[in-house]
Amino acid sequence: MVVEARGIDKTFRIPDQRVDSFKERVAHPFRQTDHRVLRAVRDVSFDVHQGEFFGIVGRNGSGKSTLLKILASIYRADSGRVRMAGRVAPFIELGVGFNPDLTSRENCVLNGVLMGLTRREAQRRLDAVLDFGELRDFADLKLKNYSSGMTVRLAFAIMVQADADVMLIDEVLAVGDAAFGQKCMDVFYEKRRAGKTIVLVTHDMATVQSLCHRAMLMHDGEMQFIGDPEDAAMRYYRLNFGGTTAEGSTDAAVPSDEATAFYDLNGRVVHAHLRNGDGDLVQNIEQNLPMRLDVVIEAARELVEPTFVLHILNEEGLVVSGLIRAYERTMAPGERVRLAGEIENKLVPGRYSLDCWIRRDGEGADMALQPIRLMYFVVFGTAPRHGVV
Repeated sequence: MVVEARGIDKTFRIPDQRVDSFKERVAHPFRQTDHRVLRAVRDVSFDVHQGEFFGIVGRNGSGKSTLLKILASIYRADSGRVRMAGRVAPFIELGVGFNPDLTSRENCVLNGVLMGLTRREAQRRLDAVLDFGELRDFADLKLKNYSSGMTVRLAFAIMVQADADVMLIDEVLAVGDAAFGQKCMDVFYEKRRAGKTIVLVTHDMATVQSLCHRAMLMHDGEMQFIGDPEDAAMRYYRLNFGGTTAEGSTDAAVPSDEATAFYDLNGRVVHAHLRNGDGDLVQNIEQNLPMRLDVVIEAARELVEPTFVLHILNEEGLVVSGLIRAYERTMAPGERVRLAGEIENKLVPGRYSLDCWIRRDGEGADMALQPIRLMYFVVFGTAPRHGVV
């Protein structure tokens, strides 16, 4: 194993009243400042193995980022121990450490050194960074003159080139425009195939399901689950939408009789392909040309008359197209169903994702859902864009 965490605890003392000026301190020299205690991480233990893509998920305030900062030695744990094997590169926030008065060339070298490279190694990787970020023509421009998109591309390109033994990443996958965003996702798939060890904190369950070997769910500072990423994603959805807490007790803020239940129906994707009109496998589709879907889903456990809902979402997460297919019999464990056919393409140019919701209808409010992110794709073209389709 390359990461070993045992009994990690971290507590913060938060003042109830702030003293922001010297005048306030002088005027009230004997005022006692009360504090409340926030136990951000509570007795968390886990291991990450060599070559594993390990996800950490949870709602806001669950302790995910605090735990990652402890692994990166940004915070010191109050108790417990962390052992790391090899060189560690933390990417808690893209662009941290940039100097706006230096050129991108100089910032590349500076950040490379901060990430543990020697100056010579950082200079040797400079060309690869500029090429990946598509910034070679702006290498000698000061960073303060960069657009926000250019800065993000530079930061991610530096991260990609920091070929560390262990990478600690906190919510940095959604970067840049559609083409660059797809390029970044391709990098993570390449690193996964290459056997790199990555610890990823994210709210994107589709990324967890498609990239991670294992995932851990945190809630109120505690580890609630560790194991299969599909199971971790389902527990995360239950926390957010299911009307119950991770332990199963009713959440008073969301009455359970009004909420849709997210049960683990356990349908798994065997393959999900997008083809053009000629039947060739593609990742990008030209505007107005038809697209063909070829999706095979396998039942890991019995699925009683499942309904398959396909949603095409744009970059803003808006469902712009969809279709429903009902399977009017029970699928036995291991049985497969194929969703295939040609779809008229009325999408405007842009980046899209395709989701499949496996639905089981019940009586009253008893509906079960399982979401699966099938793929990303790009529609390209030059026609004028009016609306979302």
